Amino acid sequence: MPRGPSATAPPRRVPVPREAAGERLDRFLARALSLSPERARRLAKDGRVRARGKVCSPLRRLSGGEELEVRLPPPAPVRLAPGDPPLLALYDDAEVLVVEKPPGLAVEPGAPGASSVVGAASRLGRFDVAGRALPGLPHRLDRDTSGCLLLARTDGALSALRRAFEEGQVEKEYLAVVSGDPPEALGLDTPYARSESDPRRFTTRRPSARRARLSFRVAERLAGAALLSVRLETGRTHQIRVQLAEAGWPVLGDPIYGVPSPRGGRQALHAARLAFPRPSDGRRIEVRSPLPKDLAALVRSLAR
Repeated sequence: MPRGPSATAPPRRVPVPREAAGERLDRFLARALSLSPERARRLAKDGRVRARGKVCSPLRRLSGGEELEVRLPPPAPVRLAPGDPPLLALYDDAEVLVVEKPPGLAVEPGAPGASSVVGAASRLGRFDVAGRALPGLPHRLDRDTSGCLLLARTDGALSALRRAFEEGQVEKEYLAVVSGDPPEALGLDTPYARSESDPRRFTTRRPSARRARLSFRVAERLAGAALLSVRLETGRTHQIRVQLAEAGWPVLGDPIYGVPSPRGGRQALHAARLAFPRPSDGRRIEVRSPLPKDLAALVRSLAR
């Protein structure tokens, strides 16, 4: 299985273009290596950046045309939770990892030492993001949503993936079991804001400059319900759950916006497909995750 950069990697050589003349070293380095400004300054302060063999100050003004030699330290180790479950890797290379997130596992730990996806995934090869041996998160899934979760192995990959999300280059498709009888296909484009009565909830029923867009089609008609294939065009918190519920087709098992599931259990929402450009060369990567056993059983129990 491919892995990330070696702990004994040679110095990074970063050419400074002529048009960067006069720019401050820390700002240039942050942009060139996709680092935070704080980390770029720390590298220079720690003597890890040289030009023409001499250690550089983070405030140095670049002349343009020189080459910087940057020695990145190995990522700081992290304390892992002993109860982190094993994760299935759906795609893996030196820049990115896609795992199959199980339901009930938070993406990030809610408290020190708590189990999480990032903790469990950190065992799957090498990561170096923000100087730590943990994956970078270009997006997230709710605790009780299962399926494809994309992780970055390096700062550069994280920056590229976040940009791809912002520019609409990432395709996200979900499977959802909803109550009611939705039309065969529909697009929703609504305002999106926090609820006035509960800031932990979101709503489409308040005026807002922020928009939320998705489209869906019915994959299977069920008894009093339907299995939907949902394509997200924006990535708002709780978006699918909120938009479908307020349009009249709440997700089964959703304890906040939905209705109880006839089989009990968690919300019936699964990230089934993810397609994105690979950071290094833009090659299109597509990953799929089949409907998990619990949701497949729910669909069978509701089959007409």
